[in-house]
Amino acid sequence: MIEKRTSGILIHLTSLPGKHGIGDFGPGAYMFIDFLSASGQSYWQFLPTGPTSTVFDNSPYMCRSVFAGNPLLISLELLQENNYLSTDDLERSPEFSEHVVNYPKVAACKNALVKKAFENFSHSEPSIHFKDFCANHKEWLDDYALFMSFREEFNSSPWYEWPDFAARRSGKAFTQYASKKAQELLYYKFVQFVFFSQWQKIYDYAHAKNISLIGDIPIYVALDSSDVWANQELFKINPKTLKPIKVAGVPPDYFSETGQRWGNPVYKWKTADNKYNKKLYDWWLHRFSQIFSMMDMVKIDHFRGFEAFWEIPARDKTAVNGKWTKGPGKSFFTYLKKELKELPIIAEDLGVITPPVEKMRDELGFPGMKILQFAFESDVKNPYLPHNYEQTNSVVYTGTHDNNTTLGWFMGNKLSDEARNSIRRYLNSYDDKHIATEFTRLAMSSIADLAIIPMQDILGFGEDCRMNKPGTQSGNWRWRCAPHFFSNEVSQRLRDMTIFYNRSG
Repeated sequence: MIEKRTSGILIHLTSLPGKHGIGDFGPGAYMFIDFLSASGQSYWQFLPTGPTSTVFDNSPYMCRSVFAGNPLLISLELLQENNYLSTDDLERSPEFSEHVVNYPKVAACKNALVKKAFENFSHSEPSIHFKDFCANHKEWLDDYALFMSFREEFNSSPWYEWPDFAARRSGKAFTQYASKKAQELLYYKFVQFVFFSQWQKIYDYAHAKNISLIGDIPIYVALDSSDVWANQELFKINPKTLKPIKVAGVPPDYFSETGQRWGNPVYKWKTADNKYNKKLYDWWLHRFSQIFSMMDMVKIDHFRGFEAFWEIPARDKTAVNGKWTKGPGKSFFTYLKKELKELPIIAEDLGVITPPVEKMRDELGFPGMKILQFAFESDVKNPYLPHNYEQTNSVVYTGTHDNNTTLGWFMGNKLSDEARNSIRRYLNSYDDKHIATEFTRLAMSSIADLAIIPMQDILGFGEDCRMNKPGTQSGNWRWRCAPHFFSNEVSQRLRDMTIFYNRSG
């Protein structure tokens, strides 16, 4: 799948520079693609791009829809170029921090301007491009627009608390709703039309610069999402209360002593007669089909859940009392490959990984992940140590969005002095302040086909620039990188290292 030794950068779209408080599809994204190209990189990896929720601290892993795009990523500059907004509209935008996303302030500003753009759009007959978009995405777009309209109608309450006709999608009132709310539904469709139109331009520009895009597909979906609301029969949900019977998470591990209770409803992989759930398989097929039309490669978040998943009674407050339940296994991906021909997937094989998970990954030919920050807390047989890599078909990271920055991790109090000394010896370097550069060099020099470095580690940033702390529910997903850090000096230094370790693709 990865044909040459290459490398890339991990940075989410929201972390890019921009004038409107959050990274988006505007000039900052094009600038970053130019930076990647000048630095000799081949890949840009980012997090899921779905519409986030303040309920979950704007986590990209808990979206309102896995098919829809996040309106906050829409570029206001491009809306102006398309004559949906004026120069005056953009000049009235407030001042924002270059370093942190203030989600409430950003949402208030952007949503108001996107609604103004829609007003201008709605004054004329919808274009053929808009009509084609709505027709091509009808399978999820109609449900998403209805879902968002109902949320507005019922004061943003979760769908399982809506009146019965709306929650259960039944009765005359439900069928009549769409005709009564045509303008509201048109607005949500317009937002998605703009999102995907702007996305396509980013995708085309990246390809013109020989940059491939790596997306992220979470295995689970949020309970309060159009995905669950429109497909209730695919999840373990009580048909009377409409609440989950079992929820997803992971057992106690490196990140948390009580495990992680994510709260997502788990799938009904089997039917009542113990056969594979074809409707669920088809839903996943549609999901993969769409994301592969947007990305060149996809990392499956929590890949091991397809072999077996940690299923927690919904009434429990922690993940301690969960149990492992068999997933669909290799046959699921065999089905997908038969339909899609190619599956350019990176398997996030982290956490409690068993021989059956490794066997499924290897038989499917998916590269796994090697995290250098996991390499030094045990003996020299640790599988994350580069001298123990047994195959080139893997992706090495200094850390991921769930890790501390490498400098923050190394200087923090969770790393033992013994491990810290082992790191210095392994790197043959005792210059602690440059630990992120040394880890970048270690990743680049490994036999892994692909090395992905978080932007924070390329810049040697500390813990204050961390993207996410697993198990915490606030203060995450806010880091932004100011434009002056994407300098020629940084680019040249990265390019030199990339060429030296034969990763220039």
